[in-house]
Amino acid sequence: MIPVKVIGAGLAGCEAAWQLAQRGVKVELFEMKPAKMSPAHHSADFAELVCSNSLRGDRLENAVGLLKEELRRAGSLILACADATRVEAGGCLAVDRGGFSAMITEKIRSHPNITVVSGEVTEIPEPPFIIATGPLTSDALSGAIGRYFGDGVYLSFFDAAAPLVTVESVDMEKAWLASRYDRGTADYINCGMNAAEYSEFVRELAAAEEAPVHGFEDKMVFEGCMPVEVMARRGPDTLRYGPMKPVGLRDPATGKEPYAVVQLRRDNAAGSIYNIVGFQTHLRFPEQKRVFSMIPALHDAEFVRYGVMHRNTFLRSPGLLDRVYADLRNPMACFAGQLTGVEGYVESTASGLLAALGLYDRLCGREPRDFTRQTAIGALGYYVSDPSVANFQPMNINFSIISPLGYKVRGKKEKNLAIAQRALDQLAQVLAAGLETGETL
Repeated sequence: MIPVKVIGAGLAGCEAAWQLAQRGVKVELFEMKPAKMSPAHHSADFAELVCSNSLRGDRLENAVGLLKEELRRAGSLILACADATRVEAGGCLAVDRGGFSAMITEKIRSHPNITVVSGEVTEIPEPPFIIATGPLTSDALSGAIGRYFGDGVYLSFFDAAAPLVTVESVDMEKAWLASRYDRGTADYINCGMNAAEYSEFVRELAAAEEAPVHGFEDKMVFEGCMPVEVMARRGPDTLRYGPMKPVGLRDPATGKEPYAVVQLRRDNAAGSIYNIVGFQTHLRFPEQKRVFSMIPALHDAEFVRYGVMHRNTFLRSPGLLDRVYADLRNPMACFAGQLTGVEGYVESTASGLLAALGLYDRLCGREPRDFTRQTAIGALGYYVSDPSVANFQPMNINFSIISPLGYKVRGKKEKNLAIAQRALDQLAQVLAAGLETGETL
């Protein structure tokens, strides 16, 4: 079978290399460390965790918990090493950071089908390949990827994304559907506030704690995209004349315009996720939860993604990649990890696994297996490749992008567990089909 080049030995790259190697494919794994380090990296080991040592929740009623369980059952190297180096963290899967990376490095380097090549890759290699170089892809390779896909379809160097919430968590007794001046269809959820609610909200927003700015981020990014907390500090009425302008929006409960309005706009085709319009922010995630939950209709909001403002190099993947992260023009050219628009350690791992399995199937002369939108692994691939996604931004796994059950289940926990069980049943069928082809895990 043709050898495969994997570029980048982060979580996605290591997972992809492992999955291919376990199936007998010869892999060349390219890693620029330690010869060249990004500002975020400090260790020469592979799969370095540069932020938290937590892989987040580990219960099946949590979407990332489901994703981890799917990866375990699919033979994930990353999850096996995470479980082996686990440290106590309540209901989360947290790891010994150094031990985790060291174990992955040892397993990758000792695998007979993997050859590690040190040094920076600055040009796109000949297919078959998987590029998984992360959100801090080097300038040289970023330029090469840009030339590969063409101008206008590659990357946002500075991510300024507003928070996303699930539509089912919005209190519609305190909100209403309408468009400003009733023009067009009622596409927005409008969350009204009275003068007292608004004043308290602006006061807390202006005083909220911002996330630290790291050395590899551009401190001038805010000049081009004003964070909502900065607007709040510029005066008590700044937001009322900006993203919280109530003009043309009448609350049907009162027949009057409210003092201020927060608008939510649909963010996916299914209408299960909405973004908070104009609320790009640099606040710490717990502060976003605390302050934005002061909006009456969002008092119990479920945030599927918090707002972020930092350098984050990623492809505008819808229209470029398919459901297994392959170039639509050349299915032997694949991408994986945060570069594709998945967000988070576990999500990056899942993309590496699916990209590798899709490429392996094609090397074997067959269509890539379909994990379907019923599984968390498959749902991520479909999200990244879905051209109907509005304002494409990096996304964590959440139940809103997994296919709904199609029937009612009482209680959120019970509903999520039912989705999880269906996902694991679907996964078992996909894995069994792979074993029938002679594949081993």
